[in-house]
Order: sequence, then C-alpha cells, then structure tokens
Amino acid sequence: MSEQISSRRAQMILFAKNFVKHPLMLGSLIPSSRFLIRKLLGRIDWANTDLIVEYGPGVGTITVELLKHMRPEAKLVVIETNRDFVDFLQETVSDPRLHVVHGSAADVERLLAERELGQADYVISGIPFSTLPAGVGEAVAQATHDVLKPQGRFLVYQFSPAVLQYLEPVFGHIERGGEMRNVPPARLFFCAPRMEAETPDVNVPKAAS
Repeated sequence: MSEQISSRRAQMILFAKNFVKHPLMLGSLIPSSRFLIRKLLGRIDWANTDLIVEYGPGVGTITVELLKHMRPEAKLVVIETNRDFVDFLQETVSDPRLHVVHGSAADVERLLAERELGQADYVISGIPFSTLPAGVGEAVAQATHDVLKPQGRFLVYQFSPAVLQYLEPVFGHIERGGEMRNVPPARLFFCAPRMEAETPDVNVPKAAS
C-alpha cells in the first residue's frame, strides 16, 4: 500500500510540475478521474482487441487501466511529446505489452509501421486539439482515421468542443457524451471511420453511466 501511495504522489508531483511549465499542453492540473476513465474505456471490446494506441499518456493514469484490462497478447502504444513523461513511464511501468514512444501523434502511421504492429482497434486521445500548432490537429485526425481498422474507434476526451472542427471533416460518425464528475468536466467523442459510419456497434458495449 505504501508503494502505491508513493507512486501516486510521484505522479501528481510530476504532473503538477509539467502543468506549470506547459499548461496549454496538458489542459488540466489534475489527471483524469476514475469516472472519466470508466466511461471512456467502457467502449472497448477487450476480448477482440489486439492493438490500442494512446496519445498523450502523461503520467499513465489511463495507460495503467488499459493494461489491467487488455489480453496478454494485445499491445499498447503510447505516444508522448513530453520527455519527462516518457522517462517516467519507462521507469515506472514494466509490461512487455507496452511500447512508450517519444514522438508526435501526427506520425502514428509511421510509428506503428516501424514496429510492424499494423492497424489499431482503438486510439485514445486527451491531447488538447485547440492548443496544437496550425495544421497539426488536422494531421492528427487524418492520420488517426487512416491507422484505424475499419471497425476501429477513436475515443476522445476534451475540455472544449473545439475538437469537432478537426473530427467532423474526417470521421463518418461522431457520438457525443460527457463526464461531469471530472475536474474540469470532460466532453467525450466516440468516432467511427467514415467507411464504417453506417455500421451499428453490435458487439461494442455502451459507455458506462
């Protein structure tokens, strides 16, 4: 128990330090709440998932939960631009299924190809699209669409609806949700590739309430 408390404290200190240095990059002083994580990950069909990609894992709050539920054969690639967070994850999370990459989400296709991992079942993102440099938001959205399997999903959590200007031109169907028990309250967007827009999610669970 003391090790868990120490690890949690280290996460919070590192997250707070980086929020002070890069407030626009993180968007919030506090990592995602358990309520947000539960609702977001409630959309994942764990039994049929081989590859998950996470953009901006930070101190690994969602990363750790993903690893708890993934099958032993599944893979998780987390892409992070912040070197401090990359080092922290590599030092604190030991799991052969996890690939920690220092890079940009806009390069997701190349990063997966280099590791011969193929297309993703799910991509999860909390990076604040509204603060990205000009052209990067569009590039991330298009690259994500192209790297998903036809039945794959892009699961997005944000604190602003501004992300829709990047999602709507690319994805065929976007379902909206929210989680008020997060600080600040979060907006959720569940995006289907255009080619699968008319296909209902027969085997994918709905978000937990």
